[in-house]
Amino acid sequence: MEQGYRRYVGIDWATQAHQMCVIDGDRSILEERSVEHAGAAIAQCIEWLARISDGDPSSTAIAIETPRGAIVEALVERGFHVYAVNPKQLDRFRDRHTVAGAKDDRRDAFVLADSLRTDQPCFRRVLVDDPLIIQIRELSRIDEDLRQEVNRLQNRLREQLHRFFPQMLKLSPAADEPWLWALLVIAPTPVAAARLRKASVEKLLRGHRIRRLSADNVLEELKTTPLQVAPGAVEAASAHIALLLPRLGLVHAQRADCGRRIEALLEKLAPAGDTEGQSCEHRDVQILRSLPGVGRVVAATMLAEASQPLAERNYHALRAHGGIAPVTKQSGKRSHVVMRHGCDARLRNAFYHWARVSTQVDPHSKAQYAALRQRGHTHGRALRSVADRLLRILIAMLKSATLYDPNRPRRVSAGLPSTVTA
Repeated sequence: MEQGYRRYVGIDWATQAHQMCVIDGDRSILEERSVEHAGAAIAQCIEWLARISDGDPSSTAIAIETPRGAIVEALVERGFHVYAVNPKQLDRFRDRHTVAGAKDDRRDAFVLADSLRTDQPCFRRVLVDDPLIIQIRELSRIDEDLRQEVNRLQNRLREQLHRFFPQMLKLSPAADEPWLWALLVIAPTPVAAARLRKASVEKLLRGHRIRRLSADNVLEELKTTPLQVAPGAVEAASAHIALLLPRLGLVHAQRADCGRRIEALLEKLAPAGDTEGQSCEHRDVQILRSLPGVGRVVAATMLAEASQPLAERNYHALRAHGGIAPVTKQSGKRSHVVMRHGCDARLRNAFYHWARVSTQVDPHSKAQYAALRQRGHTHGRALRSVADRLLRILIAMLKSATLYDPNRPRRVSAGLPSTVTA
């Protein structure tokens, strides 16, 4: 809902110094200044803004390109109304002020302030999240970075094994299991593997709880005829692997620890027992995790990347933010609907895996997916439709504060089997 403000502030955010521009409702520039990115300078700037706001921070609206950070959080905590502006929006608003393509920090600060004055509904107001949500956001992003690093290291290990020791890949094709890494420590080359004793292999398999393979199976595979490679190739590849294994073990352990910490934070957000009297966010975690296909990673990512739309029960913002809502391009008699790419990539991946897993464990989602595929939808488009239905259910559950009930009767969607919910 649009609100009138007495002053509008544009902040061109940077790493060293932030350029600020203050204008009034008539577009007159009241003051411009540069603020160093330091604690004392930002504190003085906020005190200055409070003075020119006549003691009422809510009468001043501030536009900035980033939705979080020290300066944003300090302003929101002080009571100012801060609005986040997408960099693409700023680029379009800049064209409205100059067609020559001129750009500098002072102009951008003015454009931010003036655009907020004229087009406030286009911007999203920033609110400070719960401290636990902030921690979950950081840990979920760290977990994603660690996952990517583990994948890179595993691919490098697999490449080296394929180079001279393919027997190991027969035991673990992706080279992604810790027990294989431990086996490579005691048998780094085919020659060393041929000398392994059965008791050593049995102890290793037992320690890592591997039951699909016996010691005899492992030894039989390792003692097959090795590849004939150039002199020195085995030594070079094994030395490379010796450097990879400690890094793999470390990153794997860090990711496991990160997962435990995320789980602990989710438990703090959703305490066991009676939730009567608890804050809304506490109940939200329990509702979210009751849905089929929502595990630790999906729940943490949704809370971290879409905490505000979830708190506002904003279905349309949530589906757009996660790339579920399609984009329609229409001109005259031509109309074309495409996938939305301008969205949060982490949230989109979370929705994808949520829908994918739900089609495996939830009969309603499975039936909807099958019906959409039969109508000619691609795999990705069908999963986005499944995620869209799950989001509608989630928002309805959040509004009514009820947990997911798979046996609850639901409205039949047009063109889909009777088991599919709306």
